[in-house]
Amino acid sequence: MTILRPDLKFLFAHPAHLIAFGFGSGLAPKAPGTVGTLLGLPLYWLIVAVAPDLPNQIVLVIATFLFGVWACGHTGRTLGVSDHGGMVWDEIVAFALVLLFTPAGWLWIALAFALFRLFDILKPWPIRLADAHLKNGFGVMFDDLLAAAYAIAVIKGMQWLV
Repeated sequence: MTILRPDLKFLFAHPAHLIAFGFGSGLAPKAPGTVGTLLGLPLYWLIVAVAPDLPNQIVLVIATFLFGVWACGHTGRTLGVSDHGGMVWDEIVAFALVLLFTPAGWLWIALAFALFRLFDILKPWPIRLADAHLKNGFGVMFDDLLAAAYAIAVIKGMQWLV
């Protein structure tokens, strides 16, 4: 079955759809990936509130990543499209990861957001390679993890320079 335009009925038909579509943010008519990325901030706040130290925060990000592999895999199979543009859980989790390594302050957060979106959209090597060859839930989640790594590297480099 191929569903090109998921709606609220689809979203609530299965918990995986609700998660994969970022609690509805993936239904945004324009730039759902950007809208979904914004939800990385509340996820980050939740992770920091639950686990105050970085090792445990990373464990929670890994758990949300694995949860996303399941949710995006199931949702992609249901849609008949392995990486539907409305599936934004990958952006949410990856941006939360970037924020774990971003210095405090709204300017740094805005920079982190812009860098993550830039790398997620442009897909420099090896992101484009992963996006082209890795499918299903893992592929959906993994290319955004690589974009997060690029963003973190640039932020850390800038932090070192400043």
